[in-house]
Amino acid sequence: MAYPDDASFGDLTSALSAISESLDQFNRFEGPDDAGRNRESWRKVLDVPLPDAGLGLDAVLEELRSVVIPNGLRNGHPGFNGWVTTAPTTSGTAAALASTVAGSQRFWVQAFNYLETVSLKWLNELLGFPDSWQGTYCSGGSSANLITLGAARQWAVEQMGVDPSMTGMPEGVRWRIYASSEVHHVINRAAAILGIGRRSVTPIPVTDAFTIDVGALKEQLKSDASRGIRPMAIVATAGTVNTGAIDPINELADVAEEVGAWLHVDGAYGMFGILDDRVADLYTGVLRADSVALDPHKWLAAPVGNGVAIVRDRGIMGRAFTLEPASYLEGSASQDGRIESPFDDFGEMYHEFNLDQSAPSRGVQVWAILKEIGKEGMTARVVRHNSYARHLEKLADDHERLEVVSKAVISICCFRYNNGQLENARLNELNAEIAAHLRADGSFVPSTTVVGDVFAIRPCYINPRTRLEDVEGLANRVVELGDKITASSPH
Repeated sequence: MAYPDDASFGDLTSALSAISESLDQFNRFEGPDDAGRNRESWRKVLDVPLPDAGLGLDAVLEELRSVVIPNGLRNGHPGFNGWVTTAPTTSGTAAALASTVAGSQRFWVQAFNYLETVSLKWLNELLGFPDSWQGTYCSGGSSANLITLGAARQWAVEQMGVDPSMTGMPEGVRWRIYASSEVHHVINRAAAILGIGRRSVTPIPVTDAFTIDVGALKEQLKSDASRGIRPMAIVATAGTVNTGAIDPINELADVAEEVGAWLHVDGAYGMFGILDDRVADLYTGVLRADSVALDPHKWLAAPVGNGVAIVRDRGIMGRAFTLEPASYLEGSASQDGRIESPFDDFGEMYHEFNLDQSAPSRGVQVWAILKEIGKEGMTARVVRHNSYARHLEKLADDHERLEVVSKAVISICCFRYNNGQLENARLNELNAEIAAHLRADGSFVPSTTVVGDVFAIRPCYINPRTRLEDVEGLANRVVELGDKITASSPH
């Protein structure tokens, strides 16, 4: 069939075949990672004027195969354990492709729409959450925290008899969101977007274990109450991005009840840690939360752009994010309830709980991954990664020239090279230099952070491809580099 458009349609088999070998080659991660070193050459190929006449699909596929894919991002390499990111596994990748073609909207009566609901139910079951909790897919932790704190704002202001989603915020009221000083900065941005203000997020000091100091929180709440400041939400972090610390959720739930605040748990990184029996007790109290944020594109290794916002009370989320009925949308559905076409009904509705109206089908990715590996497979992954962090901690503890900076709680262990002969400032410079060499080598790529006044090397184990030898290889390589650098410049 001929179409009146210059774009190609169909024949995906040929198109995917043209690039699949290059993708498989990329996923073998063979040879050095030269994308950074060679950036001028591939940028020169790509940075050309917009063509007046299109060059055709074959030209696009050839450039993808020969230039774009080989210079992609190797965050799936077994030795990559930086930040809190990884590359997707095959089932999630296949599901994402399938949804791009056959489920390009999450609306209407179709299988991809229904899998939004099935997969959210599976996530609740996996994590031990009640079936009644309402989840919605979004683009990641930033939007998941924004959505859940939007629900918190709705609830808090409703306690004053005002509907902020309809009439706006009441004048003359000062609000605060309370979180540890280790909280992810997306919480501050959410407060800014919600009109509360970045500075309304009050950072509470942490203990020696890098968890929120509950005593200091109570004192701050008491002080603020005496000045007429109202608590909107208390944020518990289940897995800080710096050290993997888990705030005392149950204690924070007690405090939230005492002061009448919403309890939100930011588990974007660490919520799946609840599957490890060795640390499950640290999550006690999460079932008392009013909302939870988590990211399947982190530990579950779904394609990037997959977050989940969950609230206890779906009515609050609905009031906060309702679009209100529109004749072209709800009015275009079947009026008598008969479903003879996928377009007679909008299916499982999620745009009332979200920032987006149109959105990709993300649930199929989670469904595919959990269908493939099941609860046991995901539990084994989490236990394995937490064990990697503990193993690295022991390696650093036992080595005379390595030092543990923060102990492993879940899958992060911060450590550094320390030969016992240098001042802290020089050690910080040295470890920054070691980290730069690691990134350039490409075989072991952790990220870094600062814990107190210590610059630390910070691997975060969520990559499903990582092996025990990659953990040990990182420790050995840090020692090799540290020895080499100090030998050439000991002071």
